[in-house]
Amino acid sequence: MKGSNVILGLSGGVDSAVAGALLVERGYNVTAVFMKNWDEDDGTEYCTAEADYADACAIADSLKIPLEPINFAHEYWERVFAQFLKQYNHGWTPNPDVLCNREIKFGLFLEYANAQGVELIATGHYARTETHDGEFSLHRGVDLQKDQTYFLSGVPRSKLARCLFPLAELTKTEVRKIAREIGLSVHDKKDSTGICFIGKRRFKDFLARYVKQDKGEIVDTSDRVVGEHIGLPYYTLGQRTGLGIGGRRKGVEAPWYVMQKNQRTNQLVVTQNDCDLLNDELEADSMNWLVNDPHEYAECEAMVRHRQPPQTCAITFKDKHIQIHFKAPQRAITPGQYAAFYQGTRCLGSALINKVFPVNDR
Repeated sequence: MKGSNVILGLSGGVDSAVAGALLVERGYNVTAVFMKNWDEDDGTEYCTAEADYADACAIADSLKIPLEPINFAHEYWERVFAQFLKQYNHGWTPNPDVLCNREIKFGLFLEYANAQGVELIATGHYARTETHDGEFSLHRGVDLQKDQTYFLSGVPRSKLARCLFPLAELTKTEVRKIAREIGLSVHDKKDSTGICFIGKRRFKDFLARYVKQDKGEIVDTSDRVVGEHIGLPYYTLGQRTGLGIGGRRKGVEAPWYVMQKNQRTNQLVVTQNDCDLLNDELEADSMNWLVNDPHEYAECEAMVRHRQPPQTCAITFKDKHIQIHFKAPQRAITPGQYAAFYQGTRCLGSALINKVFPVNDR
């Protein structure tokens, strides 16, 4: 609403920059914050916080809005990164971006806004919100290639309802065009990648600083040893590259894929049969619903990874978890990731995947 106060999460990237420009254009009273949530700077090219902050300062100056840096590093470690490491050591492949949004970007950030007496926050996420008859709903952004509702699906509805998403109706191409036309220096800045707030690094080297490298056998589905792994946390289901083993099966060259991580025996199980990677059922817990009665949506669609087209599924509701059965088998569903649920463009919520059921096991 014109004249309302809003605090913008300004990362130093083009998306949040254009979000800020649109808010100013629409008559909001905008202030910005730059969230620094990782203090383990190691002097490498992968530590971009200083450069990002410089870009955020230049953006704020261009838009003539005040900017304040805030440091959530301790809270990020406690609420996000510790859980990230725990799941890796458990044999899962975690998705910290969902947890980061819930705990930091829409958790601590909102607490900060509350302390300033400000009701609304804003970010540069590609997502849409609607409110009809007092009921809030989250929807996929117009640019489905950039849509970020998968990462927002773990945020409580009450918190999402206080956030503005100015890029809702825009594509990435349009965002860059706006940035270029209004003279923002970040109009051609590359998108950030990698772990939320930590950035893109040589992931094996980064993980080795925190997770023990416990070597073990790589075995095929017949329990034949075909190689040696450096530690189960360093691999993910469906992985093809970086296994260090040849690819011959029945006299024909064929790639190996990670099929299973056996925590009990410390063995990495691989297969050359892509069908071994198919799952049609999973179990999930830690549900976060963005609808009043999720039982109404027992037949819906789900994404088990970002940018996957939503897949038809059926949900069975248990006491503290849910069972999800897919109409068509899915490839390499991974514990530690999230299943996000949809009906059309509407995001219904999400749940943390804790168990998968291979098609070939039944």
